[in-house]
Amino acid sequence: MKIVVKLFATLRQGRFKVQSGIYPEAAKVQDIVEGLAIPPTDLGIIFVNGKSADLNRVLQEGDTLSIFPPVGGG
Repeated sequence: MKIVVKLFATLRQGRFKVQSGIYPEAAKVQDIVEGLAIPPTDLGIIFVNGKSADLNRVLQEGDTLSIFPPVGGG
């Protein structure tokens, strides 16, 4: 199934900004995160189709997965 993956801020370093990929049916967010070698400590906010999601979310054909690092500020 085709999934669009968007990475933001520091997660783009050495990776990409937006990429379409073909993934197995019933792939989870965690499968994609692991495939991109993103450490759990680098994960902040995860959205699927603009709605909050977690690592166990099962993806569907045509979904857009957006991954943000933790937000810091002062």
